[in-house]
Amino acid sequence: MTEVPFIAIEGPIGIGKTSLAKRLSDHFKLHLLKEIVEENPFLGKFYDDIDEWSFQTEMFFLCNRFKQLEDIDKKYLTQQKAVVSDYHISKNMIFAQRTLQADKFEKYEKIYHILTADMPVPNMMIYLHASLDTILDRIKLRGREIEQNIKASYLAQLAEDYEAYMNQFEIMHPEIPVIRINGDKLDFVKNQDDLNTIIVQVEKQLNTFQAVSKSY
Repeated sequence: MTEVPFIAIEGPIGIGKTSLAKRLSDHFKLHLLKEIVEENPFLGKFYDDIDEWSFQTEMFFLCNRFKQLEDIDKKYLTQQKAVVSDYHISKNMIFAQRTLQADKFEKYEKIYHILTADMPVPNMMIYLHASLDTILDRIKLRGREIEQNIKASYLAQLAEDYEAYMNQFEIMHPEIPVIRINGDKLDFVKNQDDLNTIIVQVEKQLNTFQAVSKSY
């Protein structure tokens, strides 16, 4: 786990990861790492036919996220520059387990573990979650054409997968604090007080991390 603050924000599609990452980046003066989404040439086809285009879609995301994290490690983290990211690369496994057939998932999993074996690990995780209705409303509100064909059933299953994953993550990584944000109750885009509530929680964890670092 890296010694310099490295915050990752995770949650289902449309939950507001990038919006929160931008606000935290501005407030705490952190470098912002944004995942590549719309540049994926297979994504539109994927939402139309998941079975046919899942492997190509997941491999594109994996390779690009690997390159992003490799660059972030060299240019920022190893230079003691703090980073906030709107994703955690382990999200690849959440999606791949749901979308890939068993034979392709086996191949994908091997590649994933090879690429991520020495990747930088965040020392704080923010998990955004909400009801399906809230997720659908936010996807509609941001108006990405490529996302309008996403099935509600897929989003519902994805939200369940994220919840199961984050529960397991906290068990497997007790050293990494997880801040859980309920999107049904907090709207940090429209309400400054809600954003301030999150900032206070993040600041508390950053202060704890800095205090531990100074003790060594």
